[in-house]
This record gives sequence, structure tokens and C-alpha cells, in this order.
Amino acid sequence: MKLNIRLACLVALSTLAVGVSPALSNPGPAPEYETDGVRVINNNIELNRAKNLARQAAEIANGGLGNYRAEASMHGTSKESPFVDNGDGTWTFTFKGYKPGSSVYTVETVVTVSQDGRVRVDYNGQIRNSNPI
Repeated sequence: MKLNIRLACLVALSTLAVGVSPALSNPGPAPEYETDGVRVINNNIELNRAKNLARQAAEIANGGLGNYRAEASMHGTSKESPFVDNGDGTWTFTFKGYKPGSSVYTVETVVTVSQDGRVRVDYNGQIRNSNPI
């Protein structure tokens, strides 16, 4: 009896999976446009991927998740992450991190990620003074 239920579930799920029409999906990325000199990215799948790759590079550079956590903006929506679009198919993310269990940021990381997934850690060290005197 249990085998028949499993088989029926498998058939039902297979039917649903095959029945999804690719014609209903977005055929291509939405265009980018300029608004007052600010580039707006309508389809930010690539940017979200880049954000995740940048965060993962920082986690690796700092000894893994047992030793490091990136700031919350690197876990949220990609549009709210601290990035700069370099205009050449790359984004640079500058963000801070801390040791698990602490609330004090101790590390600054700068990572550049290309649209094809190449990752370069530009800086990973003490937090630099962002307001030079």
C-alpha cells in the first residue's frame, strides 16, 4: 500500500514538473536604464549572484563561518548591498564582518566580482578610516 502511495506521488510530481511551460517564463533579462545618472538594474540575478560570491570569498578569506560573519546587508537584497557597478561588467563590494557572538565589526573586505563569476579579493584586513582628516 505504501509503495502505491509513493508511486502515485512520484507520478503526480513528475506530471507537474513536465507540465511547466517555459513560454510562461521571462524570455530574457529586463533592460537596464539610466535615471539621473544612476544605473538601475531591473534584472538583478547577476548582481545577487555576485553579492553571494563576494560574501563567500570573505568567509573563506577569514577562516570560514566558524570565525567570520559578514554584515547583514550581504545577506539581504542585492540592491541594498554595499556595491559599486564598475561599468565594465564587474561589481565591487565593500563590507564589514565580525566574529560570531560579537557585535563589533573588526574586518573590512573589498571584493570585485565579474558577471562571469570571477572573484578577486582586493582587500581583507582591519577596518580602514573612511573619513580621512
